[in-house]
Amino acid sequence: MLQHADIAMYKAKESGRNSFMFYTDQMGKVLQEHLLIERDLRKALDNQELTVVYQPQVCAQDHRITGFEVLLRWYHPLRGWISPAVFIPIAENAGLISILTRWVFTTACLQLKDWHQRFDQSLKMAVNISGKQFKLGRLDEEILSIISSTGVAADRIELELTETSLIDNVDKATEILNSIREHGVCLAIDDFGTGYSSLNYLKLFDVDKLKIDRSFVQALFNGKSDSEIVTAIIGMANNLNIAVIAEGVETKEQLLFLQEKGCDEIQGYYFSTPESPAVIAQLLAPSENGQN
Repeated sequence: MLQHADIAMYKAKESGRNSFMFYTDQMGKVLQEHLLIERDLRKALDNQELTVVYQPQVCAQDHRITGFEVLLRWYHPLRGWISPAVFIPIAENAGLISILTRWVFTTACLQLKDWHQRFDQSLKMAVNISGKQFKLGRLDEEILSIISSTGVAADRIELELTETSLIDNVDKATEILNSIREHGVCLAIDDFGTGYSSLNYLKLFDVDKLKIDRSFVQALFNGKSDSEIVTAIIGMANNLNIAVIAEGVETKEQLLFLQEKGCDEIQGYYFSTPESPAVIAQLLAPSENGQN
């Protein structure tokens, strides 16, 4: 009974404060599955089963590669590919997210340093940061330490945070992000427009870039409201001198619409899937000879 009550309590916490849940058998099955994935994730960290891939971000007008988003992948020896949407929340709840982020961030900085030396020093690297980390130690000190030790330029690093990740940590996030910004690190709001306080974040934080959520891009031609929302976000950002990038671009029609509205950068399968460092190097190589 106590075990079932404990499971219901954690489920209630996931739904927000001031709520309650009744235990169900399904909760127990989900918890058991999460515990198995957590156990295997700890092994994966030791066995180097995790890999980092990079999805190009390109200029909307001339399609020049301007940077990359870092994405984490996990190939389980028995389960096959496990989605980050599954294992990242489990890592957050299990206290593993700091270890994962430290490894991903260090790997990405070293990779960017290599590409700067071989190809183009203007390239940027966007790294996703979990909102959970604002409650765990000094995130700013850890990020700045990694940037310093890897030797990458701070202004070429971009931290991506979702609106929802900031809701419960506004005061702490403001303090930490302002500290990071003072050292030149850029800040992007991911999934912009899907949260509850979108405009408020533009007042609280010195934002460099807004990332239009893929759900708006995918629905551009399905109804009037989505295209109007995208147009409004781009127009507002332009007036505030904030760059705009649209993710999930998969068709030429979507690209042309975004170009016309003044979107700065594009990311999506229309240009490239997330790729290994070796493949990315091949994409960057022509610019070395002025053939980009």
